[in-house]
Amino acid sequence: MNQYNALLKSQMDTNGLDIYRRVFEDSMDGLILWDNQYRIVDINSSALKIFGCSRERLIGCLLFDLFKEGKKQEIMNHIQLLKQKGKHCSSLALQLDNGKIKHFDYSTKLGITDGLNQTVIIDVTEKVEMQDQLRKSDRLNIVGELAAGIAHEIRNPMTALKGFIQLLEPCIKEKHSMYYDVISSELARIDSIINEFLILAKPKEIQFLMMDVRKIMKETVDLLSAQAVLFNVVVHTQFEENLPDVFCEPNQLKKVLINIIKNAFEVMPDGGNLFIEIKRSDEYHVQISIKDQGKGIPKDTINKLGEPFYTTKERGTGLGLMVSYRIIEEHHGRIQIESEEGKGAIFHITLPYNHQRLIKEK
Repeated sequence: MNQYNALLKSQMDTNGLDIYRRVFEDSMDGLILWDNQYRIVDINSSALKIFGCSRERLIGCLLFDLFKEGKKQEIMNHIQLLKQKGKHCSSLALQLDNGKIKHFDYSTKLGITDGLNQTVIIDVTEKVEMQDQLRKSDRLNIVGELAAGIAHEIRNPMTALKGFIQLLEPCIKEKHSMYYDVISSELARIDSIINEFLILAKPKEIQFLMMDVRKIMKETVDLLSAQAVLFNVVVHTQFEENLPDVFCEPNQLKKVLINIIKNAFEVMPDGGNLFIEIKRSDEYHVQISIKDQGKGIPKDTINKLGEPFYTTKERGTGLGLMVSYRIIEEHHGRIQIESEEGKGAIFHITLPYNHQRLIKEK
């Protein structure tokens, strides 16, 4: 045993620096060493990937220079707490150059050796996204249970009201046509909300078919042409040639397109142009892009769209987009929103067309 300890000590004395360097470099977490003047002394490969910079560029730079202006105050607050406690842990969300949001936990300890401090950064994006999905799933379950009860309770008196208003139509439409039209349209709106509740409560079993998504879009645009005229919106379409058929349920997909296009009309009350493009995004997917010329959506609002009862419209329920997100998820697709305030928004709907690949993945 004594011989083994002596050998180990000899190796550590000889190769200690090499062992440190290997542990430092091979760590899956980001590691940053910085001095008491907040200048970076060393940084490992994982941290370089996080910040997307070279070691040569960062060595000697101030710690604050790693972060954009909006995050520097958070880091300064972190350092103030460090001075009080000697070590501190916190969380940080960073927007990368490609627009994606990454989430990190980081912890710092002062004085790990003379004049050196260490910060450890761990990428927890996957964990945060999973928690977000679980939170949304819990909300969906609660909404589903509520929806089942509410929809059935409202539908019975609704049926009676619709029946009586139809019976009274000959009597009141001539003298009170405005009132009749308002009552009828509001009843139709309530009926539409009930239908969305029922979809959330018990989604219908859908049958997927291979369909031309351009045909579905043309039918949708034709269906909404009267509304486009009403809102003074001109619809421009651009469809890529020779697109493969998409594996979808056409009526469900049409419901999503109607919802997003109608929303686009409503955000342009003074009229404008709506641009619809369909193209192949990669070897497995087709992308539908719907671009409006409305006021745009604030960045802090985009991530909330599709959540139960969250809406930016005065008379909205938030159910339309929520149902749309669910339908696209059932199609193994995704909805992404691009927006800049004052410059409108673009809804990107990505759908798979290689249905054999999907079946294998299941």
